Amino acid sequence: MMKRLFGIGTADLLRLFWTRLSDLDQPRLWFYALIVGTISGYAALLFYWSISALQRLFFGESEAGIESSVAMLDWWIVLAVPTLGGLVIGLILARFSDSGRVASVAEVIEACRIRDCEMSARSGAISAVVSALSLGVGASSGREGPVVHLGATLAAIFSRFMRVSKVEARILLGCATAAAVSSSFNAPIAGALFALEVVLGYYAVRAFAPIVIASVAGAVVSRSHLGDFPAFEIPDRNLETFWELPAFGLLGIVSAITATFLMAAIIATDTLTDRAQERWSYPLWLEPAAGGLLIGAIALVFPQVVGVGYETTSGVLYEQIPFWTMVGIVGAKVAATAVTLATRFGGGVFSPSLMLGALTGGAFGFVATAIFPDLSSSYGLYALAGMGAVAAAVLGAPISTSLIVFELTGDYQTAVAVMVSVSVATVLTQQVIERSYFHWRLGNRGLHLGDGPQRYLLDTMTVASYMLPRGAEGSPSETQAWDLVEQGVSLDLGDTMQTALSMFSKKLDYIPVVERTEGGGRTIIGVLFHIDALRAYNRALVEAHEEEHG
Repeated sequence: MMKRLFGIGTADLLRLFWTRLSDLDQPRLWFYALIVGTISGYAALLFYWSISALQRLFFGESEAGIESSVAMLDWWIVLAVPTLGGLVIGLILARFSDSGRVASVAEVIEACRIRDCEMSARSGAISAVVSALSLGVGASSGREGPVVHLGATLAAIFSRFMRVSKVEARILLGCATAAAVSSSFNAPIAGALFALEVVLGYYAVRAFAPIVIASVAGAVVSRSHLGDFPAFEIPDRNLETFWELPAFGLLGIVSAITATFLMAAIIATDTLTDRAQERWSYPLWLEPAAGGLLIGAIALVFPQVVGVGYETTSGVLYEQIPFWTMVGIVGAKVAATAVTLATRFGGGVFSPSLMLGALTGGAFGFVATAIFPDLSSSYGLYALAGMGAVAAAVLGAPISTSLIVFELTGDYQTAVAVMVSVSVATVLTQQVIERSYFHWRLGNRGLHLGDGPQRYLLDTMTVASYMLPRGAEGSPSETQAWDLVEQGVSLDLGDTMQTALSMFSKKLDYIPVVERTEGGGRTIIGVLFHIDALRAYNRALVEAHEEEHG
């Protein structure tokens, strides 16, 4: 054994290592990550069991065979279950939800980036109950998004209880996300990278170890109770030749069209329901019931749209669904998912994206193998690549979705084909839609978190936090301040730093901050100096940089 390393004795080296480790509080954070990962894993299990129980109650079968069961039910049951379920959901949201909608991954990203990981326990509980009920009565959405939100809510509660720092709270939120995804797909590698890629938005070294620990914990919980099985049983599929890779690039283009079609349909349907509500002013609790009726009507023709779609996805992977049936289901699933999310049902887009990707890839592979039978693999392999490509484009998560497919197959050549499709689909979809589904939802609220801290800090830092109060030392005189107000130069208390800095471009040293009075007048409550605004913004950028590269 070497007694010295780089001139440092072994004992001194071990002492230095332990001192640095203790200074970073890493052992404590790892322990917290294990707790959060285990809790999130069990939350995911409870959510899964709840959905399965509801589906068996209403449709006689859980998600593994719900689509076949729906196809055998009387038409009035197929219409009544989602309609009445929607009515109950609408009443729950009207009575207990402040926003009238179910929270999902977008709200986790918002809490992680700009809300100091503050998440409402009430909102988390309502979202979990409504999402479980939604999928139980046949809503066309996914369970991974609600599970991520539920796990993140529990992590936020744990962080408040343990009084951890803001940085550690964000890491623990990522831990909950990783464990939720890992437990859902039995894919711990993909779960860890999904948390880093989508929720945290960076790959800091100090965040990596705790998130991996939590992701593994989630997978262990899932495997302990459900067995060591992947989310999808994948048949053996092999890439025939690397000359086939250009076809997977072409599949990426087709997958980008499907992903764009899905997001555009959700956006359009959401806008349509908002305008309808503004025009007719009907009670919002009626929306889920109307949406449930539409979903039921679609399910009468295409029962495959009910639930998360795992049965259909598996059918495509095993090449059991004809070409034109796959094409028809794509249109029906897009419509049903758009109606589900626009009419306030709970659920996410992860599973619908995987199902649509499998159908798109399967249909593409069916044509490719028919044209080039000697060069093409089975269309099940194209379905596998399509799953990753559409999901990556919709979620904005090309790395983690590629790894999900790799963990499902364990085949390197297949992973290469998937990566080609994923990269092409993601780039093209970003060019058209310009953001992922999650960031589109956040953008509707004026939060442009996908543009990096240099943008979202300007949109979230408010004047009130950095102004100098009225009468404080160094403030301008009342006359000077009112002169600027009379010239139309002033800031409101809730204005953002983006507004303030754009006004300072007029070479002002300070701007008065005013508050509106009940009579329509204004009163000066402080001033914001240009130098203070720049210092605050630079300090926030430095803190963000240190966290992302720590």
